Amino acid sequence: MKAYDFSGEELRPLQSIEQWEDDVLLRYPDAGEPAKAKEEFRNYENPGRDTVRDFYRLNHTYQTYEFVQQKRADFLRFNRKEMPVWGAMEFLNTLVDDSDPDIDLDQLQHLLQTAEAIRADGHPDWFVLTGFIHDMGKVLCLFGEAQWAVVGDTFPVGCAFSDRIVYPEFFALNPDTRDERYNSKYGIYRPNCGLDNVSMSWGHDEYLYQMTKNYLPEPALYMIRYHSFYSQHREHAYEHLMTNHDKEMFEWVKKFNPYDLYSKSPKPPVISELKPYYEDLIAKYLPATIRL
Repeated sequence: MKAYDFSGEELRPLQSIEQWEDDVLLRYPDAGEPAKAKEEFRNYENPGRDTVRDFYRLNHTYQTYEFVQQKRADFLRFNRKEMPVWGAMEFLNTLVDDSDPDIDLDQLQHLLQTAEAIRADGHPDWFVLTGFIHDMGKVLCLFGEAQWAVVGDTFPVGCAFSDRIVYPEFFALNPDTRDERYNSKYGIYRPNCGLDNVSMSWGHDEYLYQMTKNYLPEPALYMIRYHSFYSQHREHAYEHLMTNHDKEMFEWVKKFNPYDLYSKSPKPPVISELKPYYEDLIAKYLPATIRL
């Protein structure tokens, strides 16, 4: 496999990695709320460069089947760090970016808000834990990964890219669109082969799924692995690859999605009060230390 070497601009097209989630909110506003005007989200003094568009240009250009296999072979060795889960969440907190003008919460506070909203609605404790850890895979940024290989809408590789993926025109730059192995409807897959047999674009979802797949209930694993797969759980673009079981499990992904997107609040949770509960919850489901 060829090595990939990216420039600084290609590594960080966004002002912060959370800018992608704000763009998702523009595309998929809460069904109970009016769509938020784009100018309400961002007020940068120099908006001449459309960073989200640049982000997806890079994402769609480089997320090839070969690239995904290379990243899986590298990062799924989990040989970079080993630490308690709470320590990994604090490690994730070093991603705090002062460039975000919308909200002052750090990563840990945002995840606690998500989890607390799930807990307040009376969901099972494994669902609460999923809300708490679902973005932990973003530690990939701290290992030098490009933003577009950490966040962004996810999609299958190894088959034709759907025109219902955001900015589909940029897939014309992806070499897989000219590779007969990968550019047909099914590509290397079979009809209704099941998503477990499909390689997804590389990012924090797949990374965390592989990290936790032996420990959490199946609905939690679907939430983690596919919560950024908007072209399916919002647009239903890949049902031809899914089994009936996949479709049943995606009801959990849809149930999780509002907590992920719509639980942001400027009021910070009190971490010291919540930490004992979440440490007990982590201990119930996950090992004492986790490898990154």
